[in-house]
Amino acid sequence: MDKVFIEGLEVDTVIGVYDWERGIRQCLRLDLQLGWDTRAPAAEDDVAKALDYAAVSARIQAFAGEASFFLVETFAERLAEVLMAEFGIPWLRLKLTKPGAVPAASGVGVEIERGCR
Repeated sequence: MDKVFIEGLEVDTVIGVYDWERGIRQCLRLDLQLGWDTRAPAAEDDVAKALDYAAVSARIQAFAGEASFFLVETFAERLAEVLMAEFGIPWLRLKLTKPGAVPAASGVGVEIERGCR
C-alpha cells in the first residue's frame, strides 16, 4: 500500500480534563500516513484520482474546530473514523501530539493505526 502523508499539521481545539482546559483552545500537532494506491493517478497524471491532501487537511481543521474532548485518544479515534469514512481511506496511521502538556517534555500524545494495508 502506498502512503500519502501530512506532517506537522497544527490545529486548535478544546482538549483536556482540567477545568481551565475546557475554556480555552489548545494546539495539537498531527502527523498522518494515509494508505492510498497512487498508481492510477500517477499513470494518468490525473488529480481527480489522487487523494486530495489539501481537502483532507481542511477537513481535519474543521473537525478540530468543532471538537471538544477530554482525551487525545478520543480525538484521534473520532478523527480516524471521519477521515476513513469521508475519503475512502482504507488504512491510516495518526500521531497526535499535545505540546506543552507535560512541562519537561516537548509533547505527549498517542499514535494509532486503523484499517487494513
